[in-house]
Amino acid sequence: MARAVRTLILGAGAAGMMCAAHAGPDTLVVDHAKAPGEKIRISGGGRCNFTNMHTAPENFLSENKHFAKSALSRYTQWDFLDLVQKHGIAWHEKTLGQLFCDNSAKDIIAMLLAEMDNAELWLQTNIDDVTYRDGCFHVRVTREGRSIQIIADNLVLATGGKSIPKMGATGLAYRIAAQFGHRVTETRPALVPLTFDGPAKVRFAALSGTSIPARVSCNGTSFEEGMLFTHRGLSGPSILQISSYWREGDSLSLHLRPDLPLLEHLRARRATGGAKSLTTILAEVLPKSLVTHLAADLDLSSNLADQSDAALNALAAHLSGWPVTPTSSEGYRTAEVTLGGVATDGLSSKTMQSNHLPGLYVIGEAVDVTGWLGGYNFQWAWSSAMAAARALQG
Repeated sequence: MARAVRTLILGAGAAGMMCAAHAGPDTLVVDHAKAPGEKIRISGGGRCNFTNMHTAPENFLSENKHFAKSALSRYTQWDFLDLVQKHGIAWHEKTLGQLFCDNSAKDIIAMLLAEMDNAELWLQTNIDDVTYRDGCFHVRVTREGRSIQIIADNLVLATGGKSIPKMGATGLAYRIAAQFGHRVTETRPALVPLTFDGPAKVRFAALSGTSIPARVSCNGTSFEEGMLFTHRGLSGPSILQISSYWREGDSLSLHLRPDLPLLEHLRARRATGGAKSLTTILAEVLPKSLVTHLAADLDLSSNLADQSDAALNALAAHLSGWPVTPTSSEGYRTAEVTLGGVATDGLSSKTMQSNHLPGLYVIGEAVDVTGWLGGYNFQWAWSSAMAAARALQG
C-alpha cells in the first residue's frame, strides 16, 4: 500500500504539531505514541511552561551561538502568547518570566490540534525505513498491522532527542539525519539532576528533601535558584540549569543563601547573641540538617563570641564557595532535554532545511540548540517549527 503526500512530519510533539499547523496543504504527521504531545502533557507539573518572557539567543547552548537568532526573532514568545490568548487559554507568570497554563498542559495540546486541523495525524505508527530516491522521500511505516509506503516531497524530522526514553525517545532524528550526510554533535542529558557515589552519596542521602537557595557555578557559568538535596545527590532549578555546563570530573561551587550577606550576619549576631554556638546561629539561616552535615567537616561547636573576624571570614568563604564534585547525572531517564543534536552547520538558520538535501528539515530538540530551564526549549520548538513551516508554505 502506498500514500503520496507533499509534506511528511515525523513526530507529533511540540515542534511537529506546530509545524503541521502551518506547513500548508497535504501534510501528514506520524508518531509511534498513542496520543500527541506527550511531553507537553507532563511538562511543568502538568501545566506546561510553554514559553519564557525573557527568551533571547543568550538562553541557548549550541556549537553556533548565533544559529537560533533568526528563528527566535521571526517567531517570538509574544507571537506564541498571542496564539495562546486567541484560544482563550488562561495563563500566569511564575518566577523569572516563566509562563504556565492556569488549568492544564492539555490546553496547549488541544490548541495545537485545533490549529493543525487541515493536517492528517497517524498515531501508533512505527517508522521502519527512510530512503531518498527519484527526488522524493520514501518512508515505510507500520500502522494497524499493515506496511505502508509513504512518498513525500518534503520530510521534517521532529522526533526530539533521547530524553525520557520511557516515553519512546530514541534519537531517531539523529540516525536519519546522519544517514543523509548530516553531522551529529555529541549528545548528553541536560537539565538533569546530578549524582554522587561513595561516602558523598551516603552523606547527601541524609539530607534528602532539604532545599535551600543557592548560586551554583561551573566552568564560568552561574545560576541562582533553588537547590534540592536528593537521595542520590543534587537537584532543583539551579542544579538542572548548571547540568548543561557540567562534565564528568568538573566540580561545582555552591554559594549557600546568596541572598544573605552571611559575614555581616555572623558579625551582627556575634554582637547580640555571642554566647550561642555556631551551630545554633547557622541553623537560624540554614536548614538544621544541612548545618549538621557541615559540622562534620567544620568546627561549629564553639561559641560565636569566640570567633575572630578571620575565622568568620573563613567560614563565610566556605559557605559561599562550597566545592562538590558530582560523579554523574540521572541520565536520559529524567533529563528534560538532550544537549547537542543535528549540527547547525548543515542547516539553514532561516528555514531549518538541509543545506545539501532539499526537502529535508530538522526542527525542535533534534537540532543542536538547547535552551535553559524555564520554557526556553518550548519556545525553540515553536520558533524552529514556524521557520520550517513558512519555508514549506512558500
